[in-house]
Amino acid sequence: SSPHLVQVRERIRINGQPISKEQFSKYFWLVYNRLQETKDAARASMPAYFRFLTIMAFHVFLQEQVDLAVVEVGIGGAYDCTNIIRQPVVCGVSSLGIDHTSILGDTLEKIAWQKGGIFKVAWPPLAPAARASPPPRAPCSRACPSQRGRRGCRGETSSPVPNNGERGGRVSARFPSPAGSGELMDLPTSVEAGRTVPLAPAFRPSVAMVQGLREAEWLGRTQVLPHGPVTWYLDGAHTTSSVQACVRWFRQAALNEDKPQDGSEVRVLLFNATGDRDTAALLKLLLPCQFDYAVFCPNFAEVSVVGNADQQNFNVTLENALTRCLENQKMWTQLLEEKVGQDLWLAAPLGVGSPLKPDPVRGALLLVPSAERPLNSNSLVFPCISHALQWIAQGRDPCVPAPAAKAAHPHPVASSGAVLLQEAAAIRVLVTGSLHLVGGVLKLLDPALSQ
Repeated sequence: SSPHLVQVRERIRINGQPISKEQFSKYFWLVYNRLQETKDAARASMPAYFRFLTIMAFHVFLQEQVDLAVVEVGIGGAYDCTNIIRQPVVCGVSSLGIDHTSILGDTLEKIAWQKGGIFKVAWPPLAPAARASPPPRAPCSRACPSQRGRRGCRGETSSPVPNNGERGGRVSARFPSPAGSGELMDLPTSVEAGRTVPLAPAFRPSVAMVQGLREAEWLGRTQVLPHGPVTWYLDGAHTTSSVQACVRWFRQAALNEDKPQDGSEVRVLLFNATGDRDTAALLKLLLPCQFDYAVFCPNFAEVSVVGNADQQNFNVTLENALTRCLENQKMWTQLLEEKVGQDLWLAAPLGVGSPLKPDPVRGALLLVPSAERPLNSNSLVFPCISHALQWIAQGRDPCVPAPAAKAAHPHPVASSGAVLLQEAAAIRVLVTGSLHLVGGVLKLLDPALSQ
């Protein structure tokens, strides 16, 4: 599976547990040395990061004699390096979304064609149920048949999951899904394309399966970490559909929390987006959460890479990552300016000594916006995740050290915001936009995950 959140060993699991450090080291060097000894002189380079780990995963599964291997595609499917299994038991495609457009294409039809490339001869493809309205997966009916014909695979998709007494004819489970609603979204069921091809027998999950899904924990997705007065809401959403779901989940989760009786509540967004993603579209979806502060930082846990190899991306320099963060901050400011023009009661950062008014929707205390207040005063950029968390927590989270005075952020809002964060009765922080960002945050907030 990929990507990993904290440690690279998470990508290769046996019986649900990452392989041990000893196993990882053993198999890494076995594969590395074997490739080094047998590589073609004309092609002296070793396989790239993901390809190497894929080869290593196959070797681990063979050596450990696993009974069943579940292999997740890296990007797309048709040309992904995982797509070398000739006779899989089944091939599944989960919900489609617009992502990795520079590689997969910029339409759902193109992306569906890439995904459908994993379908094999005589082995059934499975995909999730289409929603009644609107039908976002209808492009599959046009793209996937061409892959079926090209690869000669059986023209079947799974029929809908039968109604086992749950709502909507689907398995209802408190499973952290991209929909953020607690409903299992990627359980293999039918797609709109299923209307044009024969249906495979209905998949009937057992009682044990449903119970397992209800009790499953998915780190980095709809995850809540209460740390005293600071509550962290983690969701690695990074597409428009998943961010929409994240916003629904966060607003509901935050509203369900007990409201401060003797002080203010401060909401903070910690965000980063990378690659070819449409940052403006993602940030615009986050505006309804009414954040008091927006914080942007790269996906580096620390400025120094020493001891942070699992989070290191050698394809991106710190300078380039910070430039992207500054662009994200600028876009957030522009969106706020547009929003202020439409809604004069948009939440602004709390000012020291400023009058407070209750908001009936949020149930929290908000400042009446001041005309002379600069619109971009509620956003900050930090060089790494650690510095961002230190400013947000202000020493009130036992897992996060207090910010050092000598490393104080030079922007005026950093000092005024620090006072408000120190005095707030509750601090609610949504971390989203990137799974790599969420992974870096988890590494710092839960040191046990690094063991």
